[in-house]
Amino acid sequence: MAEIDTGKDDDYVDQAVPLSERRGPLTMGLLWITMVTIFPSVLIGFQWYKEGLTLLQVIGCCVLSCLILLSYSIPATQLGARTGLGYAKLSRAVFGVMGSRLIAFNLIWLFTLAYGLTALLMGETLASLFKIALPLSAITAITAAFMAFNNFFGFKGVANFARFIAAPALIAWVGYTFVKALTHCPTEVLTQTPHVPFSIALTSVSSMVIGMAVWGNELDYWKFGRPRVKDSAIALTGSLAMGMLIFPITGWMVAKITGVTEYSAVTALMNQYSFGGIALLPAIVLGASYFACNDSALFGSLQAAETFKKMSHQKWAVILAILGAVTGAWLSMGGTAKSIEAFCSLNCIIMPTPTVIMMTEWFLQSRIFKDYDSMTSFGLSARSTAPLFKMSACIALICGFAVGVLTSGLIPAFEFFHVGICSLQAWIAALVVYVPLRLSEYRRKRTNFVEAIENSAEIVLSKV
Repeated sequence: MAEIDTGKDDDYVDQAVPLSERRGPLTMGLLWITMVTIFPSVLIGFQWYKEGLTLLQVIGCCVLSCLILLSYSIPATQLGARTGLGYAKLSRAVFGVMGSRLIAFNLIWLFTLAYGLTALLMGETLASLFKIALPLSAITAITAAFMAFNNFFGFKGVANFARFIAAPALIAWVGYTFVKALTHCPTEVLTQTPHVPFSIALTSVSSMVIGMAVWGNELDYWKFGRPRVKDSAIALTGSLAMGMLIFPITGWMVAKITGVTEYSAVTALMNQYSFGGIALLPAIVLGASYFACNDSALFGSLQAAETFKKMSHQKWAVILAILGAVTGAWLSMGGTAKSIEAFCSLNCIIMPTPTVIMMTEWFLQSRIFKDYDSMTSFGLSARSTAPLFKMSACIALICGFAVGVLTSGLIPAFEFFHVGICSLQAWIAALVVYVPLRLSEYRRKRTNFVEAIENSAEIVLSKV
């Protein structure tokens, strides 16, 4: 792919990615590892230990959460790989012109929040390791600016950094720290009596695991992948096993061994535990992880921003990086733990729910309606045919959002609704509402079409 101003849509915002531009399973798998294997997934292990969850509860809840996530993410990646189209393009076809703009706007602000939060985590890491004599807000803003570099080279820059630098460093760190913690952790943790009911533990764990590992706009990345279920299933399973099972378990075990549970002390502790206090090594490993994660976050928001206004990829990268830097500086004034928790709760609802509706439309188009040769032709036809709003999809989306937010615990006044797995409940609510509305809409359309044909025939016959 060309890097700058060739007149070609390098990241294929408005067209399907041709098979010749697709990446193999190794590249996509390594990219995905950097997108779900990040240091905050170690931090949540410390948090769960602090909350009183046992190791077996952590393992069981993480496995169940990952299985739920796979049931969503494998079809989501295939929707992108098989159509070659991204999140914004297909949302226009399913939700209408203004509906898709709302979805794109949600993606931009939520990913800008993620970008700022990741920059804050990187800033805290640098401040903790090197005792930098600058305000945390300034360190965060400077870090956020540097994190935009790879996106100036489009998807190629994002994928190559993940493949050659970030993923290998993460894999090495995960393996070493996990094995070391496993050998030091007492065996009695496997028989520990739980003090937190499993249902409550699952509600807490699932929100963090799904909220941290789900992207919602998987289409924007996997439209560059090859359309094989096996490829995405292996990549996703391996990534989740590493990022959302081994990492949290490692955090829990280190917390058990050391007794440290405060976020502010965890980075220095992990440095001492994993690297013997050599600050440069964790700075490189964590820096690679955070840079790769923000590469993907910025790339996703760029894909959405370019549907609002046609500007060069590089100009949008500058604008969104500045917004991310400002957001990170603002977040530095609050609590990191609460920011991560709030982000995860929102992310697992707002981003994937539209994709669930798009996947449902994909199924209906291919198995029931069969109005188009493929979902690709359906998506590409949206530019000239999409209405402002497609009501069945928009109503289903609002219902899904409402159920998810009410059961997420984000609103203190509705704490009594904080039960179950909020993301799964949001997805199911959207699905249950969308299918009957869409089938009814389709039947009306077909009935009107048949009646129009019959009326035309009668008019012709009457003139004969």
